[in-house]
Amino acid sequence: MTLATYWQAVDRFRAFARTEPNREAVIFPAGKNPDGLPAYRHITYRELDEWSDAIAERLTAAGVGSGSRTIVLVLPSPELYAIMFGLMKIGATPVVIDPGMGVRKMLRCLRAVQAEAFIGIPQAHALRVLFRGSFRKVRTAVTVGKRWFWRGESLAKWGTRPAGMLSARTPAALDNVLVIGFTTGSTGPAKAVELTHGNLAAMVEQVDATRGHIPPGTSLITLPLVGILDLLLGSRCVLPPLIPSKVGSTDPVHVVDAIDKFGVRTMFASPAVLIPLLRHLKRRPNKLKTLHSIYSGGAPVPDWCIAGLREQLTEDVQIFAGYGSTEALPMSTIESRELFGGLVERAHRGDGTCIGRPADRVRAELVAITDDPLPTWDRVEALADELETTHGIGELVVSGPNVSTHYYWPEQANTAGKIVDGDVIWHRTGDLAWIDDQGRIWFCGRKSQRVQTATGPMFTVQVEQVFNTVPGVARTALVGVGPRGAQKPVLCVELQPGADAMSVELKLRTRAAEFELTKPVSEFLMHPKFPVDIRHNAKIGREQLAEWATRQLEVRPR
Repeated sequence: MTLATYWQAVDRFRAFARTEPNREAVIFPAGKNPDGLPAYRHITYRELDEWSDAIAERLTAAGVGSGSRTIVLVLPSPELYAIMFGLMKIGATPVVIDPGMGVRKMLRCLRAVQAEAFIGIPQAHALRVLFRGSFRKVRTAVTVGKRWFWRGESLAKWGTRPAGMLSARTPAALDNVLVIGFTTGSTGPAKAVELTHGNLAAMVEQVDATRGHIPPGTSLITLPLVGILDLLLGSRCVLPPLIPSKVGSTDPVHVVDAIDKFGVRTMFASPAVLIPLLRHLKRRPNKLKTLHSIYSGGAPVPDWCIAGLREQLTEDVQIFAGYGSTEALPMSTIESRELFGGLVERAHRGDGTCIGRPADRVRAELVAITDDPLPTWDRVEALADELETTHGIGELVVSGPNVSTHYYWPEQANTAGKIVDGDVIWHRTGDLAWIDDQGRIWFCGRKSQRVQTATGPMFTVQVEQVFNTVPGVARTALVGVGPRGAQKPVLCVELQPGADAMSVELKLRTRAAEFELTKPVSEFLMHPKFPVDIRHNAKIGREQLAEWATRQLEVRPR
């Protein structure tokens, strides 16, 4: 018989529901006001607690319990948070994925999980029914919204208050799986990441520590996981109107309106949100005086964006560039004042992007660059001398209480991505970096995207940062064309609106000649708009650009 368990960190949320029952928990868009701006409604901590209890009660009656893998395909909304807390209260395992990765990829990923329950919007259930072979083990189906032509439960009919008290449960062991989350597959095959009860509990503590243990107050939420963490810290979570697969299309007018209307104190956003926000603030200045801190993640935020936000916002605002992944969030952070204390200039000279020091209780090390498995730390030590050939740049590996130690699927991802070191499991990030004498990590690019020339490897971000300073350049992407070991480095360039391509190319060639690092780059291709990842709309799709560049060079007159 399976022991009835729950995620103990939920007790934090319940405590707020008891002591501040009328405090707004989730503030969400509900239509429009006469001025065209979003109208908002809210649910309180008590209402969210009761609603999640009701969901937990009904799921338990349906046979969902500790360890039950439950696919959750619901848009950011109060329903999403009620469902997630309901699942966590009964120790079930939510399975979350980005539908934007494409139907075929998503179905392959979800088939591998063999979920027993499925909670989703009507469009998600339509896929479940049409491709029922991918969901053979699903026994409980709950529709969020109108049920179309399938059987199953309706979340709306369950009500928002439980019939009675939830039965007592035991806190789950810290190494029990709490959530299965999929990587986007933007820089490699999508993988199912196991995040344990201990991993998520540590994330709550680390987010709190990063903020100096100051209560978040009111948070603007653009990533659902951050909403869960902030609700455990007592935040009023504001959800601006956004499309999860098109975060970059979020209207900055709505972001500013939400910050002003609700007195937002802290926000997490990808560069795809922050860059349009900066442009808007330059057109329509607004100090956003309640905003104390901004945390950026998903991809390196351009230094000019951070500098611009510092100019537009209040003098005491803190802007953190964060680094993390599905397997480990956060891994490191750095505040803007330290960045602009000489580190940005070093990035422009080819040092890479400084992403700060490891987060609370996270350990970071470097291993030699190899695509081969590193099963144990003994193998890492055997290859240590190879770091000298890459000037100290290696693959970043991390360990810590928030770091996932296992993939649910595919099994070979564990062979390729984990290193056993006694009782410690190191996670191979797939990112290349070096660590300075102050313990700061300098990100140089993805391992899988390194350009392997006849004279040695070139690292994407390290090179791109040199060129991104050229006037007229919006962003650049270094790719390799040709066979590995003899690749030609090609710089793809996205221009700023109105920039003259020929003039910019001339400046890029002049810039390339200034540094040994960039002298091998002699091919420059102007691209209309870079492909980006589906989760944050910020990571550049260099694999697609490499294919495009290959085609461009093939048809170019010799």
